[in-house]
Amino acid sequence: MEYLVIILVCFLSSVIGAICGIGGGVIIKPVLDATGIMAVTTVSFLSGCTVLSMSVVSMYKNMRAKRDFDFDKIFATILALGGVVGGLTGKELYQGVIGRLSDASRVGAIQALVLLLVTAGTFVYTVYKEKVVTKKLKSKAVVFLIGIVLGIMSSFLGIGGGPINLVVLFFCFSMVTKQAAMYSIYVIMFSQIASLISTIVKGNVPPFHPAILGLMIACGVLGGLVGSRINKRIDNRTVDRLFLGAMGLIMCINVYNIFRYM
Repeated sequence: MEYLVIILVCFLSSVIGAICGIGGGVIIKPVLDATGIMAVTTVSFLSGCTVLSMSVVSMYKNMRAKRDFDFDKIFATILALGGVVGGLTGKELYQGVIGRLSDASRVGAIQALVLLLVTAGTFVYTVYKEKVVTKKLKSKAVVFLIGIVLGIMSSFLGIGGGPINLVVLFFCFSMVTKQAAMYSIYVIMFSQIASLISTIVKGNVPPFHPAILGLMIACGVLGGLVGSRINKRIDNRTVDRLFLGAMGLIMCINVYNIFRYM
């Protein structure tokens, strides 16, 4: 039964993540935390691995597909390099919080609270984004700093990037939904690679069953393929509606997790 839950959660989350550019981890992490199937630290690590596999596959498919917008590789790489620095910083912050808590599971409450606030802000912004005057920032230094912030949030929360990526890309660079989703997945890919390498090198990999890791990665890959295909067939408005629905679900689950881990 546990394996079935993991398969369904990881596959569906990866499909939604690939469509919306939110990485999938923003759903995987709180849902698996709520089930209590694994320890919080284990869920964070495995969620990151799943998101990485999804992002690699989704990015590959998106790069090969025809797009109705240009993909600026220089801009994306500067943003992603900032994500790498942020990913490493966020991982250090995560380990520092765990080290200060007598009960490591309490970090789940902190993650849930931060994710709830981020998700709620994202939900409100998305609803009213048509009324928001957006920016078109050009400075490479600013782009790099924004990447750092996104990487920190991604790594600390163990969600791969999530909704905050889209809001920042919408507001700071005036991107449309599908365009923001592609850049978001690009940043997620690099920040998760950095986070994973840091975890392995420093020996902070939590205990887990190898079969579960393989299962989650397989679901991430398959979900990325399916989600990328669906993304090409739907319009921006449909993506926005799916995104809002996912955010509503995530907020409810995080409220539950806050009380669960207090």
